[in-house]
Amino acid sequence: MVSTELLLAAFLAISLLASIVSRKAAIPYTILLVVIGVILASTSDPEMAPVSQAFQSLRQGGLFVGLILPPLLFESMFSIKTEEFRAVSRPALILATAGVVVATAVVGLILWSLSGLPPYTAFIFAALIAPTDAATVLEVFHRINVPSRLATLMETESVFNDATGITLLTVVLTGFVASTSGLVFLGALSDAVVLFGGGVFVGLVVAWGARQVQRVIQDPLSQIVLTMTAVYGSYGIATALGVSGLIAVAVTGLLYGNTVLFRIEQREIEQMTRDFWSILAFIANTVAFLFIGFSTNLLSLGGSVSFILIAYAVVMVARFASVYLILSFPGIASPGVPWSWKNVAMLGGMRGALSIALVASLPSTIPGYTTVVNVTFGVVIISILLQGPLLSLYAKRTFGPQQTIPGATQGLGSGTSPSP
Repeated sequence: MVSTELLLAAFLAISLLASIVSRKAAIPYTILLVVIGVILASTSDPEMAPVSQAFQSLRQGGLFVGLILPPLLFESMFSIKTEEFRAVSRPALILATAGVVVATAVVGLILWSLSGLPPYTAFIFAALIAPTDAATVLEVFHRINVPSRLATLMETESVFNDATGITLLTVVLTGFVASTSGLVFLGALSDAVVLFGGGVFVGLVVAWGARQVQRVIQDPLSQIVLTMTAVYGSYGIATALGVSGLIAVAVTGLLYGNTVLFRIEQREIEQMTRDFWSILAFIANTVAFLFIGFSTNLLSLGGSVSFILIAYAVVMVARFASVYLILSFPGIASPGVPWSWKNVAMLGGMRGALSIALVASLPSTIPGYTTVVNVTFGVVIISILLQGPLLSLYAKRTFGPQQTIPGATQGLGSGTSPSP
C-alpha cells in the first residue's frame, strides 16, 4: 500500500512536471493535467487504489465545491480592479446569468427533441454542463497578446456563471416535476433571485468586516489568515443561509482586492498575500484538473461515443446562441464588442471541473443517470482537449504571441486595454 506521504510527493512531482512541460512546450497546463489524470486512471495497477479513493472522497459531501473552488474564485477576483470590472460587468454578468439560462434551454430542448432523453434528464444535463471554466482560457491568455479587458470579461463570466449553473441545477432537481403534461416550473425565478442576491449580500458583509479587521493588522501572516477566513467564512455563511456560497466568495474577492489589498501601505505584505494565493490557486487548479482526468473512465465512455459527440455539438450550438446573441444585442456592451472578442468568447466557453463536480453529486436514482454521467465526462474532455488548442491558435493569429497577463494565475486587470 502506498503511503500518504508518497502520494503527496507524487502529486507535487506531477504538478512540477506538468508546469515545466507546459512552459517548454507552450501547452496549457490544465490540458496536460487532464491527460495525465486520464492515463493514470486507465492503469489497472492496484497501487493506484489509494489515489482513486482520495478522489472519490473529494466527490462526496460537496468537498470539491467547498474546498477547491473558493480559492480559485477568490484569487481570480481580487486581482480585478473595480474600474476594469465596471467596464465589462454588464456583458459579463448577462453572459453569466441570461447566457447560462439560454444555453441550458437550448441544450435541454434540443436533446429532449432529438435524443429521446426524458425531458427531466435532458434539462439536468443541460444545467450542469452550462457553466464555463476559465482556467484553460487563462493559461492560453498568458502566452497571447490578449487585451486585458477581454481577459476580465471571460474570467468574470466564468466566476459568476458557476453560481448560476449551480442555481439552475438546483432549480431543475427540485423545481421541475415530470408529469404526463410535461415540465411544471415551480418558483424558479424567486429561487434564483434569493440564491444570487443572498450571495452578493453575504459577500458585501464579509468584505466589509474583513476591511475593519485589516485596519489593525500589521504583519503578513495575520493578513493571509484574514484572507483565508474571509474566503471560507463567506462560503460557509452563505451556504448555511441557503444562498450561493460561490457568489459570496466572488464578491468578497472583488471587494477585498480593491478595498484592502490595493490599499495596504506596506507593499511587502500585499505581495506576500498575493504570492500565497497564487500558490494556493495553482494547487487547487492541479487538484481540479487531475480530478477531471482521474475521474474519467475511458471504457465507460467508449459505449457512448456517438451520444457524446452529438451532445458536444449541441453544447457548442448553445454557446454560439448565447454569446453572439447577447454580445451583439444593442446596449449590452458599449461601445460594441469586436467580432474577434466574440469568437474568443465562443471558443473559450470550455467546460471544466464544476460540471464534473456537479454530475458527481447527482443522485443515482434520476432517470438516465449513467448516460448523464458518461456524456458529461465526454463533453468536458473534448471541450478541454479540442477547444484549448483551437483557442490558442486563433488568439495567437489574432492578437499575437506577446504576453500581457503576468503570472500563472493573476493579473486579469493588468496591462493596457484598448477600447473594444
